[in-house]
Amino acid sequence: MDEPTVVVGIATKAHGIRGEVAIQTRSDNPDRWSVGAVVIDEDGTEFTIATARGGGGRLFVRFDGVEDRNAAETLRGRTFVVPLSWLPPLPEGEYWPHQLQGANVVTESGRDLGRIDDVVANPANDLWVAVDDGGHETFVPAIADVVVQVDLAAHRIVVRDVPGLTGPDDEG
Repeated sequence: MDEPTVVVGIATKAHGIRGEVAIQTRSDNPDRWSVGAVVIDEDGTEFTIATARGGGGRLFVRFDGVEDRNAAETLRGRTFVVPLSWLPPLPEGEYWPHQLQGANVVTESGRDLGRIDDVVANPANDLWVAVDDGGHETFVPAIADVVVQVDLAAHRIVVRDVPGLTGPDDEG
């Protein structure tokens, strides 16, 4: 595929005898796993969703052409992606993890916290993991009280100085 992609799910195992696979979903898009939607595996093969049920991060999906457990078993461990151009637009102030990856994080006072290395999805709010040159991780809650500015073009994020969160460790 010529276009960059984003991971939307991983097939963890076959489920039942009718060709379903358990999918660990990595997508916040509620329509990503709806009937008729298409996902692509790491080999570039397109799969159209015939049925999908479940929720909470784990789905049971049957793809067109995958009719029994043996066929579903061949999908175990496959990673499913979609091109970035297939992602829906997000509301103002929300970001896809790939947009934040590598962004430099600094506090309002100018302290460098490192670059975004990971985005951890949580029920209340995401945590942006910034890692500095020394390997120190800072978990930044993605909430308005902490995040001051996100400049995607400059790949820069400014956060509030929060004692115990963005301050140096107390070694005393």
